Amino acid sequence: MAKDYDVVILGGGTGGYVAAIRASQLGLKTAIVEKNKLGGTCLHAGCIPTKALLRSAEVYVQSKKALDFGVEVNDVKVNFEQVQKRKSNVVEQLYKGVQHLMKKGKIDVYDGFGRIMGPSIFSPMPGTISVEMNDGTENEMLVPKNVIVATGSRPRHLDGLKVDGEKVFTSDEFLTIEKLPKSVIIIGGGVIGVEWASMLVDFDVDVTILELGDRLLPTEDEAISAEMLKSLKKRGVNVHLNVKLDPSAINVQDNVSLQLNDKEISAEALLLSVGRIANTKNIGLENTEIEVENGFISVNDNFQTKESHIYAIGDVIGGMQLAHVASHEGILAVEHIASGNSNPLHYANIARGVYSNPEVASVGLTEQQAKDNGYNVVSTTFPFKAIGKAIVYGETEGFVKVIADENTNDLVGVHLIGPHATDLISEAALGLFLNASPWELGQMVHLHPSLSEIIGEAALAIEGKAIHF
Repeated sequence: MAKDYDVVILGGGTGGYVAAIRASQLGLKTAIVEKNKLGGTCLHAGCIPTKALLRSAEVYVQSKKALDFGVEVNDVKVNFEQVQKRKSNVVEQLYKGVQHLMKKGKIDVYDGFGRIMGPSIFSPMPGTISVEMNDGTENEMLVPKNVIVATGSRPRHLDGLKVDGEKVFTSDEFLTIEKLPKSVIIIGGGVIGVEWASMLVDFDVDVTILELGDRLLPTEDEAISAEMLKSLKKRGVNVHLNVKLDPSAINVQDNVSLQLNDKEISAEALLLSVGRIANTKNIGLENTEIEVENGFISVNDNFQTKESHIYAIGDVIGGMQLAHVASHEGILAVEHIASGNSNPLHYANIARGVYSNPEVASVGLTEQQAKDNGYNVVSTTFPFKAIGKAIVYGETEGFVKVIADENTNDLVGVHLIGPHATDLISEAALGLFLNASPWELGQMVHLHPSLSEIIGEAALAIEGKAIHF
């Protein structure tokens, strides 16, 4: 028997379940179809488990430096079994929280794989969802007025290189390893590759990064990329840029080895970090007029596909493949379903972060992007070493870079690398959202001592008025 809904969401990841909660708040009868676990990649194979591991690595490094703070700690070592257990406990706690939110919102959750059907006896329009249930029972037929596709993405593989979960991994498989390798080669120096490199070197693993481009973190400001390269090399990470790689030439036996500039590089494990692919296959898009371009579902500013009653959000539409972006896209899509109106999402105002050591966070345009967009750029940096709280913490590496338009004095971009950068960026993001000038950020009285003082100092430095440097 078919079941009617106002909204059915394909995918219960961060974007999907947040969209479902907002739909429930607006009084829409809502269902989620999820083939694995609610929370999706972010909760189970991305944001949360990696940050739990990074936190353990951070505590380990801090413990080894305890004597610098007058604390004697003997025989500091990593119990990786306990590290993994803590990670799993964190994930499980949050997973239970998501399940509770579904019950609270009276949102129906179907454990299975959903496919979009074309016009049928259930509906003259495409959009009926056939759910292949995980428990093997008969398919459920869901007939929604609107559909939101939030099927997310998966790690990209390289042709000619088999991911076996023993020697060759993506981040999915690497999250479940029971023992740290002594050495690892990471292919890819983007956000995921840098986070894993930072974590693993802090766990005393010998790390080598192979990056095909000319710098790490290629989407960040060049000054941030250079500082990250300096930091990782200082901590012992071997970084090779402009690498020409033939995946079929990688030898996987007892170790993983390859030739690089007439020199053999080998390690116990290889981690692929070469981007992600949208999950668009086998979900029934061929039964609709939905367009897919470069592997991603095409949508308008309201997240509608070519089929106006079918929306798509999150990684499956490309753009900023970030959990908080997917969540907000889901909220806006639901609000458009409910009222026909929504506010456009200004992606330039959304902060992004790299949870490495040191952390990176940014919002707005890089200096090069600002120049390419015709801004008359003025920029400045302010170091953490001039901030009292950073010295107290013993974490003085890094800086803040502020970019403004000299003609209008508008804030254009803010970029941080240093302690708690991902927590500090929200002030800058709010400033950009409110179209603030650097002067306005600088005039705000910041708590002292605090790391946040660096935002005010850097903003004042645009006009040469910084106080402490």
